[in-house]
Parts: sequence; C-alpha cells; structure tokens
Amino acid sequence: MSKFVPRNFFFYLIIVIFIFLFDRISKIYILNVAENYGEVNILVNSYINLILVWNSGIGFGLLSSDNLLIYNLITTLIILINLIIIYLIYSSNDIRVYLYLIILGGSLGNLFDRLYYSAVPDFIDLNYNGYHWFIFNVADIFISIGIIFLILIELIDYNSKKNVTKN
Repeated sequence: MSKFVPRNFFFYLIIVIFIFLFDRISKIYILNVAENYGEVNILVNSYINLILVWNSGIGFGLLSSDNLLIYNLITTLIILINLIIIYLIYSSNDIRVYLYLIILGGSLGNLFDRLYYSAVPDFIDLNYNGYHWFIFNVADIFISIGIIFLILIELIDYNSKKNVTKN
C-alpha cells in the first residue's frame, strides 16, 4: 500500500476535478441548447451528431429502467464502485493510479447527473453508413479510456509474468 502524500492528493484531486468540470461544461452546453431550441439535433459531420437523450441506466444506456428500485440499486452500486476506485487510487503506485483517476472523474460526472437530474444526459452520437453506436457523453469517454488502458496493462503484465515463468 502506498503512503499518503498530500502533494499527490492535491494533484490527483486536480485531475479528477478537471475531468468532472470538462464533463459538466459539455453537459451544461447541451442542456442550454435544448432549453433554448427545444431539442438538440446538431450535425457535426457525417459521423458525429449531437442528440440529447436521458439515460437512467449505466454507460451507453445499458440497464435503463423506469423502475425506481432498479435505478436506486444501480446508483448505489456506482457509489460503491467509486469507493473501491478511491481505495485502488490510494493503494496503487504505478500508472494505474492515473487510469483510476480518469475513471473516477468520469464516474463522478455521471453520478452527479444521476443524483441531480435522476438521469444522465447523453448526447454524442457516432454513426457510419446509417449504423449508430450507443449515444454517450464526455464522462463515458473518460471511463472507457481508463478501462481500456487498464485492460491493456493487465494483459501486458499477464503476458510478461507468463514469459518469466517459462524461462
């Protein structure tokens, strides 16, 4: 377990706050567009549209439900996962710390929306030749990047440990 260092804590806090604010600003912009024009339907280019949808589930609209019990269970699970991520930040001492921070910043952005709006505003619509990916937001991008790189690091570590045991 790593030792608590106040300097690191404040640096880590700045990373999380930056990601949280970047996400919040993007969502506030989209919500202002929706309020001023009644809807959000912006064609950025032939691959990206901005369309506001409200997500009551988890990332990319998965597990969406109108059932309040399910919504509250998912929200509680997200809070518990955030607490685990905070523990992992505290107990890690390599590049994984930064990946956990990226995930935490995005997760806190979406958690704020779940608690404040009772849903998360998603608005980035990727598409190609009429095929659309799930609509997502900036927080989802950070969460996904963090998770993808954590998986890659684990695969690299697993393969390097496997090669060491062969020799």
